[in-house]
Amino acid sequence: MLANLCRGAALAVAIVGLSIPVGSTMAFGQAAEAPAVTAPAAEPAPAPAPTAAPEPVLQDPVELPAGEHGVDRSTLPHDLSPIGMFTNADMVVKGVIGVLAVASIITWAIFLSKTLELAALRHRTRARGERVARSRTLAEAEAQVGRRNDPASRLVQAAVEEVSLSSGLSAEGIKERVASRFERIESRAGREMIRGTAVLATVGSLSPFIGLFGTVWGIMNSFIGISQANTTNLAVVAPGIAEALFATAIGLVAAIPAVLFYNVFARIIAGNKAVIADVAAETMRLVSRDLDRADARGPSRLAAAE
Repeated sequence: MLANLCRGAALAVAIVGLSIPVGSTMAFGQAAEAPAVTAPAAEPAPAPAPTAAPEPVLQDPVELPAGEHGVDRSTLPHDLSPIGMFTNADMVVKGVIGVLAVASIITWAIFLSKTLELAALRHRTRARGERVARSRTLAEAEAQVGRRNDPASRLVQAAVEEVSLSSGLSAEGIKERVASRFERIESRAGREMIRGTAVLATVGSLSPFIGLFGTVWGIMNSFIGISQANTTNLAVVAPGIAEALFATAIGLVAAIPAVLFYNVFARIIAGNKAVIADVAAETMRLVSRDLDRADARGPSRLAAAE
């Protein structure tokens, strides 16, 4: 019996001894595994850091409307058409654009009127010159041309009047006085033809500078607006600069046609002067023939022919 008790006690001691290492081993294993499980959870902790970056972005929309010089995007001009830029421009820029628009209208009006005027004058002068060239005497040329208020008719009338006033005088003196009359008539015709072209020269030379003044003024106001808005956003800067540059564009639109039309008229006027000079030469030849005939037949024949 005692032996059985000893065996039971030894068996119990053995069982307790074996259970202690197993329990300690399991506890140690759980303690070792705990950092392995929690370690990955500790690494994503810095991930919320990017959420702090948008904080300045969230402050801008709050500061812009609330600030003293904040920019309200709803008030920014978005219509960049020519009419929209003119409407949103400064008063000085509007005045510059208005002056240039009026100058452009005047330029085109002068172009149309002078084109018709010079073309009609060239046609009439050539027709009168052909009639003078077909005439045999000065009196016949006067009958063919008639008394009209155009350079060719005035040339013939001046020649007839001078020959009539210088009746009985030397032929050379008559020719000199007729040539002097012709010179004044041609000079008057030249002044009439260039009338209005000085406006084209003025518009062509001044319009770019007037437009540049509007551009400088507009850009200056744009930079003032930028400093007040405390922003360099293109949505704020671009409309003002576009309106300023629009003034320069209008200046070029007025200047380029004016310079082109002035050069065209200069060539046309030079051609008309040449046609008038041809008529004057034909008329002078008729005067010379009549004077030579009068010298050959006697002074009384010249008076009778007149």
